[in-house]
Amino acid sequence: MRITAAVAREKESPFSVEELELESPRAGEVLVRVVATGMCHTDLICRDQWYPVPLPCVLGHEGAGVVEEVGEGVTKVEPGDRVVLTFASCGKCATCLRGRPSYCLNFFALNFGGARLDGSSPISADGASVHGHFFGQSSFATHALATERNVVKVPEEAPLEILGPLGCGVQTGAGAVLNTLHPEAGSSIVVFGTGAVGLSAVMAARVAGCTTIVGVDVRPGRLELARELGATHVVNGAETDAVKAVKEITGGGADFSLETTAVPAVLRQAIDALGPLGTCGVIGAARLGTEASFDMNDVLVPGKTIRGIVEGDSVPDVFIPRLVELHAQGRFPLDRLVRFYDLEGINEAARDAEEGAAVKPILRTSRG
Repeated sequence: MRITAAVAREKESPFSVEELELESPRAGEVLVRVVATGMCHTDLICRDQWYPVPLPCVLGHEGAGVVEEVGEGVTKVEPGDRVVLTFASCGKCATCLRGRPSYCLNFFALNFGGARLDGSSPISADGASVHGHFFGQSSFATHALATERNVVKVPEEAPLEILGPLGCGVQTGAGAVLNTLHPEAGSSIVVFGTGAVGLSAVMAARVAGCTTIVGVDVRPGRLELARELGATHVVNGAETDAVKAVKEITGGGADFSLETTAVPAVLRQAIDALGPLGTCGVIGAARLGTEASFDMNDVLVPGKTIRGIVEGDSVPDVFIPRLVELHAQGRFPLDRLVRFYDLEGINEAARDAEEGAAVKPILRTSRG
């Protein structure tokens, strides 16, 4: 079928909106008419080749839409179902079988390989293959071909146009708090970086009952929004020694910290800002090969933990519906993060994301 899609053709170059061909679903695959898709930091760093995703490629991995067709053997969804698209996993390796799909042994190939595991891409332009299957979806398009494993059915009444970010950035931040750190009510947490992922963590910390929630950023507007979404304190890292400020706020160091910026110096702050037995979750996606340092004794003696977290340790079929319900109850105001663009405005959306003018750009391609 003919689709319209945004293609990343060259490193660090604008997206090109083009007419392409998309295959019909194979066994286990699901064709989704995309209503809207979020733009994530990962889309931009893959366009810029921080990760070696082959180009040209249709990116996009926070899609939400309506099922139009299913391949042989698919029973989880049927045409007409409303779904959120999330990351891909094989379902067969040791970590998938243990219920940890975000640590799938085939994660990199399935999500960053630009093709199915057999090397084929479902997308082409005038007979020439274009890399697709990005995160098992390539949803910067009017239609996406996903798999049964990475579609999550959501209620008919759910606001589909804002739900795409639940598939990656939002579940990453919220899941890091609710699925990984498991803060006790009354505990303290500091979130370094209050973009979409960090603000999702702030909202989740409020849901969890943290009574001291500190947001650290260098953009005053982001810090103001963090306060509105649940932060009890904010720190402008461009004006203040963030580690000193956090220790003063928490009375010696936070119980938990999250690093969302992928900046090594900020990771060091996130570790240093912890109190005894504190845990630092590392979320930010840095360029491959990026190294960071910390004081080994400052980790050893206070018993600190540094923990990498992928996709919020989420089992999407369980966690995404929970976030949808929290939003429906008014306890997770996801709509406060978003700004809408047409697919043809993707380069404006990318620019606004990089400059910090938009927290979570969402590209709308059709009506729900």
